[in-house]
Amino acid sequence: MATLILEDGSRYAGTLFGRKAEVTGEVVFTTGMTGYQETLTDPSYCGQIVCMTYPLIGNVGINAIDSESVGVYMKGFVVSELCDTPSNWKCEKTLDRYLDEQGVTGLCGVDTRALTRHVRVYGMLRGRIVAGEPTEADVEAARAFVLHDQVARCTCKAPYDLPAGGEGGALRIAVMDFGLKRGILRSLQARGCALRVYPADTPARDILADGCDGVMLTNGPGNPEDNPKSIETIRALMDERPVFGICLGHQLMALAMGGHTVKMKYGHHGANHPVKDLARGTCSVTAQNHCFMVDPQRLPAGAQVSHVNWNDQTVEGVRYTDRPAFSVQFHPEACGGPRETAYLFDDFLDMVKKEGARHA
Repeated sequence: MATLILEDGSRYAGTLFGRKAEVTGEVVFTTGMTGYQETLTDPSYCGQIVCMTYPLIGNVGINAIDSESVGVYMKGFVVSELCDTPSNWKCEKTLDRYLDEQGVTGLCGVDTRALTRHVRVYGMLRGRIVAGEPTEADVEAARAFVLHDQVARCTCKAPYDLPAGGEGGALRIAVMDFGLKRGILRSLQARGCALRVYPADTPARDILADGCDGVMLTNGPGNPEDNPKSIETIRALMDERPVFGICLGHQLMALAMGGHTVKMKYGHHGANHPVKDLARGTCSVTAQNHCFMVDPQRLPAGAQVSHVNWNDQTVEGVRYTDRPAFSVQFHPEACGGPRETAYLFDDFLDMVKKEGARHA
């Protein structure tokens, strides 16, 4: 027997799997019905204990193809039913074995519906997974948990290059890695972009000195305000090149332009969030993973809301009317999830080409 104890004293019993070690983190839930390997390897979950609302997890095992990063950055993984006999042609190992190799604690047999409802009512709470019965010291450890600078844990250590795929002439896109998902890189490469990926703390002058036609700001974990150097870099880059931001990149762009961000009650995590594109008049199902959002009451000057969440009316996209730049809170590359908003990569590259022609 094992227990997830929350900072408010709530307890959820289960059985350990994976690493089987005690861990502490911020508890969130995700509503994705597929793509648990992509969820596990999304760096935006760095430092969190993730509850899967879909009841059966592990049924297709783990493979070498579907990972969105080099490993798992979350602290714990909570599921209702763990499948220990996966069946899929790509399967190379069980989820249990994979989490053990990655040093991540799993907890199965949990009433995930009750846990999810609790988080929805009371908001994101810190928690601790322990073997056996938790003590008051475990509750205090959960309450004392603080994690900052997650981006530094997830970003690449040195710049690296990726070749263009697809057809046509290669655009040179600089990618600022705040804890990226590989789907973003694949989406740009497939559209004929040659990429240079930079660590999050790279100064703007170094990126501009290498030469690029546009800048991609990726997703990543944590509080956007924990990244003052990156915000300064983005501010400088937005004066010089077309910029597209996704998720954390979206929030950092707003901060760079003088806007504000706020923490949400329990965030958006999953692959079934409806978003309205105000310009196109369309509504798409999107993949999302974030705990912070751009404050609609304190938008930067020159910012115009372009996308709205159709569940709670939160800001999902911003276009900047005074420069070639836009950003979205959701993931147009999906992985896993629907790809209904992949057109945004085409919008970005059209903007890059237009700016290039204007300055030629």
